[in-house]
Amino acid sequence: MPRFVKGAIPSPNIWNAPHVYELENRAVDPEGRAEAAMAAIRPWTGATVLDIGCGTGYHLPPMSATAARVIGVEPHNDLVELARRRCRALPNVEVHAATAQAVPLPDASVDVAVARWAYFFGPGCEPGLAELSRLLRHGGAAFVIDIDPTRGAFGRWFSQSLPAYSTRSVESFWSRQGWSTQRLDLRMSFDRRADLEAVLRIEFAPAVAERAIAETPGLEIAYPNLLRWRLF
Repeated sequence: MPRFVKGAIPSPNIWNAPHVYELENRAVDPEGRAEAAMAAIRPWTGATVLDIGCGTGYHLPPMSATAARVIGVEPHNDLVELARRRCRALPNVEVHAATAQAVPLPDASVDVAVARWAYFFGPGCEPGLAELSRLLRHGGAAFVIDIDPTRGAFGRWFSQSLPAYSTRSVESFWSRQGWSTQRLDLRMSFDRRADLEAVLRIEFAPAVAERAIAETPGLEIAYPNLLRWRLF
């Protein structure tokens, strides 16, 4: 079996270090601001929810507590197996090995779709957005949560690690697609300093990560994000 589904764009962090990314998931947004912001726009209580790029399925169990049905799609086969193992006791959760541009679901079968923290959102995502238009029911909503490279130390480290990333072209892309955007002031909070340092090392280029570690005292990191959404 191939390691990942054809057409996937490799993830530089979770694909190579899922155990460290698990620490990051636990640390991010302890107040639940991202979920609250999405729920204020389109709640998923009783809904069919699609998590695009679900990784090891970290967000699937909490979604399943109120949603009627939760579907995770993930192109990396090893992560798919971890997600299925995590959710095996949840009858309303299923996980598929698939890409965002080829989700194995019928037309108009999803109420809420969520995609989180993939740095390549922007130009080139048109096939995935076309798939959302096929999948979302009338009255549904799609959400994308991603880093805001224009704010804070985290944005600066991100820009230093990915100098080819163009904030202007990404913003122009989402504007042309008719999506709305709002800022999210999130944070990461760790129990151990070693966990914080490990996460910075999978998020940034080596030299940038060491600078980020040196610049970050304590156990918390400000994590400026953007929430983008479209109603269907």
